[in-house]
Amino acid sequence: MENRIIDKDIPILYVTATSFPEGILDAFEKLHVHIPFSPERSFYGLSRPENGRGTVYKAAAEVKAPDEARKFKLDTMVIPQGKYIAESVHNFRDDVSLIGKTFEKLLEHPNLDPQGYCVEWYLPDDRDVICMVRVVE
Repeated sequence: MENRIIDKDIPILYVTATSFPEGILDAFEKLHVHIPFSPERSFYGLSRPENGRGTVYKAAAEVKAPDEARKFKLDTMVIPQGKYIAESVHNFRDDVSLIGKTFEKLLEHPNLDPQGYCVEWYLPDDRDVICMVRVVE
């Protein structure tokens, strides 16, 4: 486990999965219809329990132009700056369950941001992901 600092807010566009975890792939496919995978743009997955509906998952991409949300009719939000605890999962496609297991470990941290998300940051190599959870001091 390591500490990571996100030094500025990250605006993102997202598609909400219809279910978790079953709907994750479909949400990314819907996102990629508008925003194809590219190493020039960061991609994320965000999840947390919401409104008594269980876990809500958002497949997301970093905003690159101010009019993208309107153009693609996608929702937006911000990954907030701050301190995160993190752990990398290498070659996640070999065993996708490692992402969930990594978050189980991160969520044991005593200072989690109660409004925070579990954040998956998919690296440009499309093989590795950094799992992060925001903490407060």
